[in-house]
Amino acid sequence: MGFFTRRSHAKVEFEPAGVKESLIEMKDLSEQIIDLSYAAIIFDSKDIAEEVNGLEERLDELLYSIRINLMMAARNRDDAEKLSGILQVASAAEQIGDASRDMIRLLDEDVEFRPFAPFFLKEADEKIWALKVMEGSDIVNRSIGTLSIESETGARIIAIRRGTRWLYDIESDNRIKEGDTLIVRGVEDGLNELSAYAKGVASWGEYRR
Repeated sequence: MGFFTRRSHAKVEFEPAGVKESLIEMKDLSEQIIDLSYAAIIFDSKDIAEEVNGLEERLDELLYSIRINLMMAARNRDDAEKLSGILQVASAAEQIGDASRDMIRLLDEDVEFRPFAPFFLKEADEKIWALKVMEGSDIVNRSIGTLSIESETGARIIAIRRGTRWLYDIESDNRIKEGDTLIVRGVEDGLNELSAYAKGVASWGEYRR
């Protein structure tokens, strides 16, 4: 049995959450799970892959909850037809999770040269890099929201490794610490810019002066 084999017959609990809230969470998770699955492959990381597994299971739970809520809301055939579009959207988000989980199964394969993903992702417009935050960087102890990193550089932090811990649910109030490894997605110019800040060779905002 492989490391990423789906658990069979897992019990999914019904959550009486609103359909709108569940759809919003599914949208956010489906975006995050794509980034993390690519990062898991690129950095050959089973730690990140475990997070992908957890997110995919959460998508399953949300889809189940939405299905139950929609069945309870449909009073007749017309209602069912109107609500079917919502179910299609939710199912599409869950399928993204399934596809991402299939991707990380590559980590179970016996490949001679690893990590191997940079070879087939190097031509992509957006890339995923790992940036180490060095002593002297002026982004240390500042929050991601205060720095407006994504709007300023076009690079998005999708995960942070802090010592032996991983932070995945990145929020604007997360502070960057010296020694952090930032897992970042973006175009090469923006990644180069953020790399210069992380290394402390450029002051924040210097590229726009």
